[in-house]
Amino acid sequence: MSGMTRRRLLGIGAGLSAMAVAGCGSNSGRPSTSGGSKPALQQWYHQYGEAGTQQAVEKYAKAYPDATVTVQWSPGDYDKKASTALLTDQGPDVFEYGNGPTIDMIKGKQVAELTDLLGDAKSDFNPALIERMTYQGKLYGIPQVIDMQLLVYRKSMLSAAGVQPPQTVDELLAAAKKLTTAKVKGLFVGNDGGVGVLGGPALWSAGLDYLTADNQFGFDDPAAFESLRKLREFWTAKVLLLGAPTDWSDPAAFTQGLTAMQFTGLWTLPAIEKALPGDYGVLPWPKLNATTGKPSVPIGAYGSCVNAKSKNVDAAKKYVKWLWVDQTDDQLDFAQSYGFHIPARKSLVEKADKLKSGPAADAAKLATENGHAQSPILWSPKAGSAYTDALNKIIRSGADPAAEIKTVRTVTEAELKRIAG
Repeated sequence: MSGMTRRRLLGIGAGLSAMAVAGCGSNSGRPSTSGGSKPALQQWYHQYGEAGTQQAVEKYAKAYPDATVTVQWSPGDYDKKASTALLTDQGPDVFEYGNGPTIDMIKGKQVAELTDLLGDAKSDFNPALIERMTYQGKLYGIPQVIDMQLLVYRKSMLSAAGVQPPQTVDELLAAAKKLTTAKVKGLFVGNDGGVGVLGGPALWSAGLDYLTADNQFGFDDPAAFESLRKLREFWTAKVLLLGAPTDWSDPAAFTQGLTAMQFTGLWTLPAIEKALPGDYGVLPWPKLNATTGKPSVPIGAYGSCVNAKSKNVDAAKKYVKWLWVDQTDDQLDFAQSYGFHIPARKSLVEKADKLKSGPAADAAKLATENGHAQSPILWSPKAGSAYTDALNKIIRSGADPAAEIKTVRTVTEAELKRIAG
């Protein structure tokens, strides 16, 4: 995936509803068998940015012995194409979707349950992603490969300023102040001051989450108010880089020395290594303080799903199991050979050569130990928009976090009631 595609995936966690737009099915008249005894399956992928990815997935499909699998590579608005096609009888048999299918797809019975496909391998998959693709104890997507966000820091700049890698938000703020000079800002979290990327980390750092374990609103809490107030402090302390030529998903601000620390994505590490070999480290977003919360990193993954309207649901499930559970060599190839990803399975992380040393190895460990799927499956687009509006008012305008969060709570509780209905 290109950086921009990953950035889009890592925003999908806010939730996307299946869009009720008709007439987008593109495999009209697809036969249910290939003319012989083998079933014919169509598999959809969005257009990945890295060279060789399309050829790789076509190679995997061709090697499958029990069906004839045709791959459709979909440029443009893939999410809309996929969600629209599921409303017709002409959708794909197997398709990928960011962070697994939406709650609307699941409740609309548009996707098949895949719980029985994992078997003994379940404990080998990243647990946060398995949870993200599960509803009421049933699994609806198989994680394919992991992308993540993390904090990168310039070792030489921290050393020159006498700053240790920060372990709490207070330490991060103090470090950013000390690292800010006439030419360099201490921290870059996006040109919006962190509105777009720090919503989840701000909650997790306070020991909270979007929703509780029993799916109630999760952050009408003094620790959340304090955590969001800290994000405002970064803004008012003038330690944040704003107006950078490229946004958080690109490493240019960091590699060009405009900032000493940046919240960005795993995909930037090869470019950072090339520009600053040996002069950078990686960290999670830190816990709020010495006694509150935990460090965290947001993670995301496309999930392989099965269309419940497929003429060959059982054959499609069998293929998904073969590709994303059984074929560990192909899974490792997909994660390592076309861009910079973390395998979705812990045993394959240990085999991934690119992740065995240096900051990349540290990042892989962070994803396993501190990874959070961007948001729960029941966190709807409307709830996400309300929270983003609140973050914008708190961080950039100094609005009261307690009052803003109560507004988000009202919207979220109405959405949870709608979804449960």
